[in-house]
Amino acid sequence: METRALSVVFTTDKVGESRDFYVRHFGAEVTFDCGWYVNLQFGGPASTLQFMAPRQPGQKPSDSAGLMVNFAVDDVEAEHARLTGAGLAAVVPLEGHPWGDRGFAGQDPNGLCLYIYSEREPSGEFKQYYR
Repeated sequence: METRALSVVFTTDKVGESRDFYVRHFGAEVTFDCGWYVNLQFGGPASTLQFMAPRQPGQKPSDSAGLMVNFAVDDVEAEHARLTGAGLAAVVPLEGHPWGDRGFAGQDPNGLCLYIYSEREPSGEFKQYYR
């Protein structure tokens, strides 16, 4: 199978709030919005995230527990200052990691964990795992 694109759809009762959050804090471009379904694009066509209201009988909002969306950025220190300055609480502090990044985490209106990071040289312990 040759995959042309891959995206994640998060089912929520907060479609509008989610859209506004990602547009305001992450510069997302809204490429589709019919009210109950929104497609957000981040920096290019391969980076998308969708939110939709439950539509089928018995369909429930997604459980955000254990889910994480990763945002690779050029300057994590600047993004940390910008986002925390705008009121986004860091639920994981800004710190370096031996596997090759420096990052922090916040949460979106659905409780979805957002990990914002910049790549760094991994320690010798972790270099062996890269291909």
